[in-house]
Amino acid sequence: MIPTTLQSMTRSNIGNVIRIAAATLLVVLLLPVSAMAQKHLWRQATDAELGAVLPARAPVEKEHIETEMRAASGITDGKGHFFAGVVLITAGYSADGKYSHYLITQIPLSMGGVFLAPGQYVFGWQRNGDAQLSVHIHEAITGKLLGNAVAHRMTTTNRVESLRIWPPMEKDANLALLQIGRFAVDCELKDR
Repeated sequence: MIPTTLQSMTRSNIGNVIRIAAATLLVVLLLPVSAMAQKHLWRQATDAELGAVLPARAPVEKEHIETEMRAASGITDGKGHFFAGVVLITAGYSADGKYSHYLITQIPLSMGGVFLAPGQYVFGWQRNGDAQLSVHIHEAITGKLLGNAVAHRMTTTNRVESLRIWPPMEKDANLALLQIGRFAVDCELKDR
């Protein structure tokens, strides 16, 4: 009798050990997947966060131009990195008609194919037919033209926004949208 009881107890213990080992292995294997999923959890920035990141007067070339904070928009990864923008009030400044928006990025990104390192930028735009805008992107401090991007008419919304930065969708964790009016340009967020 004793050997049979000992055998069944050993089998039971072995089964428990196998179950515990399998559960531990599963947790260890899922940790990197969980960490990768959290890496790109971009969300809309709050008004308080935007107020802390964006200036009330943006440094544009040799001037400090007032900004319209009610029209500010941006996204954050929740780890202190922002991509944000605001409308410039350019009336009376030399930038009038040249720039309309101020951007700050704390991560590298590509805006419609134009690479932007972390820094401060300004852009303006011109209509290019009914379905596109030509967006010219400049360094904020120097005014140097970095390139032109094309904003396409959005088909998913009728809402007009003076500026809106949309966080990446879950399926494409690095592609944000910058909306100007009814138009949008893709912004590919690069790894830090």
